[in-house]
Amino acid sequence: MLSAGMVISPVIMCGNNIQNALALIYVFSTITLLSVFIASFIPKKLPYAIKIIAYAVISSFVYIPIKVLSAEIYPDSIENIGIYFPLIAVNSLIVYQTEVKFFKLSRRDMLTSLVFYILGFDAVILITAFIREIIGSGTINSNIVDMDFIISGVSQPFGGFILLGLMCGIYRKIRASVTDEKNDTEVK
Repeated sequence: MLSAGMVISPVIMCGNNIQNALALIYVFSTITLLSVFIASFIPKKLPYAIKIIAYAVISSFVYIPIKVLSAEIYPDSIENIGIYFPLIAVNSLIVYQTEVKFFKLSRRDMLTSLVFYILGFDAVILITAFIREIIGSGTINSNIVDMDFIISGVSQPFGGFILLGLMCGIYRKIRASVTDEKNDTEVK
């Protein structure tokens, strides 16, 4: 799905150190939370295409002040994020999940679910950036650590693809084993 790729690409391309990850977390969390909350007030009777356009317009208007504020808080990271910054404004939680999942819930349940989605994404960004920074450059938050080996390719975009793929595989394996154990327990 294209919209899912839009939210993953900044992590792969720019999530190679903790500073960039913190900037991505701030930007993603703020834009997504505000955009989805504001979009929840759009009438549900509007045609689907009009609502999707409205969601994109709302997130664009939220994006502008967040971009300005982000440049003050994370000046180096925002410069490193570059073109991937606007992709966060049209991420899948805003463009797709709002209609499919969030707006079918009550506003309170929607906000609760949205916060957990955001926290999950933030955790993935932070874990990925931590691993990429420590293995790829031998630092933690730009502080040098004693590492016997460094794999510099991990901090490159292809390393981000590989690491994220490995993390997804490990997650799916754990999830499958938990599901299998649950099914075995229910059968007995």
